[in-house]
Amino acid sequence: MPREPEVEDVGGAGHADARVLRHAAELKRLSRRGFLIGTGAASVLAADMLFTRRVQAERRVHRVLTVPDETAERYFPNASWFLFPGYKTSWEEALWILNTLRGALNKRGQLAAVGYSNVGIDIDEIVIAVVEHARAHQLTTFYFYGHSFGGMVATQVAARLRELHGIEVAFILLDSSPCSKYDVLDQSWFEGVVFLYESGFRFPSVLRGGYELGERMLHKDERSWGQVVDQTLEQLSPIAPSSVLIQSESAYIYHFDATRFAGNLGGTRMAFIGNPRDRTVDYETARDTWSLTFKANMVADSLRTDGARPAHASPGWNSFVYRPLIEELQDQFIPLPSGGGKKTVV
Repeated sequence: MPREPEVEDVGGAGHADARVLRHAAELKRLSRRGFLIGTGAASVLAADMLFTRRVQAERRVHRVLTVPDETAERYFPNASWFLFPGYKTSWEEALWILNTLRGALNKRGQLAAVGYSNVGIDIDEIVIAVVEHARAHQLTTFYFYGHSFGGMVATQVAARLRELHGIEVAFILLDSSPCSKYDVLDQSWFEGVVFLYESGFRFPSVLRGGYELGERMLHKDERSWGQVVDQTLEQLSPIAPSSVLIQSESAYIYHFDATRFAGNLGGTRMAFIGNPRDRTVDYETARDTWSLTFKANMVADSLRTDGARPAHASPGWNSFVYRPLIEELQDQFIPLPSGGGKKTVV
């Protein structure tokens, strides 16, 4: 029998061609999506790098930062609070603290904070920045707020201002400030960091991530999860203090000797506030050492920040605890100006 002619499977070939076309279209869509995602990611990375470089360039010097306040500027044109930030406190966090305490601080003066240089802390440069700010704003009355280790800096700056410029700081508030390295509960961290810093080794900022999260997780019982996340992210962002600054702050605390400045503050009044539940600084030894060393200047050391969380130097998180204490100290020890004679910045 004659064989039937083979019939070409047109339908099968058509399906195959359709599959190829669909696959090509999907590849095109995926390629376009990948291109857009890649371009977007590159743009974000480039913007972040530019922002980081700009921040780092701006923060190579110590700078006095201000929080505008019409009430303070109107009623206290020649007086100002200066916040000396604590360990690892960024410029943004310093301004945040001033804003949270504004309702109390602006009852005696304008609001300013010292932004530390990412190159490393330098007391002489801080003194110059404060004097230049005072001259530019015609300030004659100075109140210092020492936030944590910033209390050490505030005390030394006050002594230098009096010695070199004849400026006497009216009041220094020490917020959970250690008076020496022995008041810091975690001694091992300082010993290692200071040894490496003074040996010339500088920590790359990228290595701080694990430590920052671990340190906050270790003390998570004294802060909320929101605080843990916020503080960790801030320390890993471009606005965070540089690792070099943090190392220099560690070295400053490690070598600080308060006795060098005892007797050099003149009539400056000092007050210490803190929390017995503090797990960063030993509340009792810090309070007692400040009071003993500056016996002639200390006017109050019994006010406590009970209820604050975390317990150590946290006015930004607990303004409802801090503001009444500040107002009480101001009412008792910083009388409202009566228009008497004022010292001019020289």
